[in-house]
Amino acid sequence: MLLVGAAALGSAVLGAAVVGAAVVGADQAWAADSISADSASPWDGDARSAVRLIAGGRPSAQGAPLRAGVEIRLKPGWHTYWRYPGDAGVPPRFDFAGSQNVKAVEVLWPAPRRLPEAGLDTIGYDRDVILPVRVTPQDEAKPVRLQIKIGYAICEKLCVPADSKAELALTGGPGAQDAALAAAEARVPRKAELGAAAALAVRSIRRENGGGRPRIVVDMAVPAGVSADLFAEGPNPEWSLPLPAPVDGAPAGLRRFVLELDGAPPGVTYEGAMISLTAVTNGDAIEVPVHLD
Repeated sequence: MLLVGAAALGSAVLGAAVVGAAVVGADQAWAADSISADSASPWDGDARSAVRLIAGGRPSAQGAPLRAGVEIRLKPGWHTYWRYPGDAGVPPRFDFAGSQNVKAVEVLWPAPRRLPEAGLDTIGYDRDVILPVRVTPQDEAKPVRLQIKIGYAICEKLCVPADSKAELALTGGPGAQDAALAAAEARVPRKAELGAAAALAVRSIRRENGGGRPRIVVDMAVPAGVSADLFAEGPNPEWSLPLPAPVDGAPAGLRRFVLELDGAPPGVTYEGAMISLTAVTNGDAIEVPVHLD
């Protein structure tokens, strides 16, 4: 799973030389588009993608983390990956080690989409995206400066690695990025329980062992007339579960997906493992932990 695709990545390196002339100077153009030093860092990237940090107002709760975001801008036709990329690709990698007065950083992930790529199904974002960030200061009485180095992959007809860096002072005061950051936070899947009585819910799962590879059948409640998708993640990055496939046969009012039990690390059994199911619609998303009994 730690592949963009060896052949694709090799082609990407060669392709970079071809497109290099087209992206010279793009860093400066993107940097000029930043709003202000108080609410956003300059863009760092090229004509295909770029990254910046944005700052948001601090929640009113005493001791709440500072709000920030990693904003990734993508050229139309290009995409990048979710925390679990699916059948191919690599997730973004973050390094906040250069930050000042920072105790902890948590990156949140807005709901992704299923993206076809060279006959495979990947999971990610095919338009600009903000990854919300929660920053806990070491000392709340002192200034906080967030610094990031991010390595990620972007794909169109070929996939190329990308690296960006940014830094930004976080004051916790309201700013020009509050609305955009709030919209991204609203797209982060809500934590939900198996069997919840809600408009969007994972109502039941069951295991089927006959007729080939064992699989999990998932029945979901989805509002009428709304399209939905389902993603599955293992308990750690060593797992590489396939994407659940929609199938017919669900009870009235429900949607059914089937997850083949494939992709566990060598020597690891599925019984008792905890996986995460993320259900996504255009207007809602939930994340549900389930045991594979």
